[in-house]
Amino acid sequence: METAGAVSVTYQDAKDNPVLEPLPGETPLWDHLIITGMFEADTSLNSLTEKLEKQFPNQIKLRTEILEEQQWERTWMEHFHPMKFGNNLWIYPTHSERPDDGSTQILLDPGLAFGTGTHPTTALCLEWLDNHPPKALTLIDYGSGSGILAIAAIKLGATHVVATDIDKQAFIATKDNMQINGIPSTAISNYLPEDLPTEPVDIMLANILSGPLTELAPTLANLVKPQGKIVLSGILANQENAIVDAYSPYFDDIAVSSSEGWLRVTGQKKL
Repeated sequence: METAGAVSVTYQDAKDNPVLEPLPGETPLWDHLIITGMFEADTSLNSLTEKLEKQFPNQIKLRTEILEEQQWERTWMEHFHPMKFGNNLWIYPTHSERPDDGSTQILLDPGLAFGTGTHPTTALCLEWLDNHPPKALTLIDYGSGSGILAIAAIKLGATHVVATDIDKQAFIATKDNMQINGIPSTAISNYLPEDLPTEPVDIMLANILSGPLTELAPTLANLVKPQGKIVLSGILANQENAIVDAYSPYFDDIAVSSSEGWLRVTGQKKL
């Protein structure tokens, strides 16, 4: 499709086997794919389909569709609306009107890094932050993505957030979103995990996946002050026991909340 002049090519799993968080530079492929190519209006569809059928005989089913002219860059706006988390925390697209009602408001548009609030794992963390405002506290946002949790923490009173991610694209997204939200450049610091400062913080937010969370339990625990809080997400319901077992040696008062098959696990650092 690329050699035939496609302006975009999208890979989609055809068997409901999602890849939730590939590593930077990885392009995971599935055994059964839906591949969608978009072409200019003057492209010869007959020529394109003939080439594809010759190259992949008996391997593909082709379907073509003529799309109406529209402003594609604005299409996403129809599907991304203001969202409320907890009692007083809102995420608004930058194009949306916002009330002057005293609520905590974050401006955010979908981008290249994970985290807009639409996924249950992010929503669970945002709800926790709204219910436990980190006033005058320090945090680590482990797996920061778009910086949404770090920005929410600052807007809810945190003094400083250390944001870390394995993908440097997350740092660009975080800085852009900080600027949109008027967050001072010194309020959130971005680090790769291997460069993360070792000074313990009051709250550790880690919205990644169960496997890394389990492996990182001693490391994350060492980064939390005694009686500090840990908030873990990115955990499926059938992974609860593994996470609780991994963090119980370091944390008391472990509690589990769920949303749409995903879990949030919280606890308080032992003295």
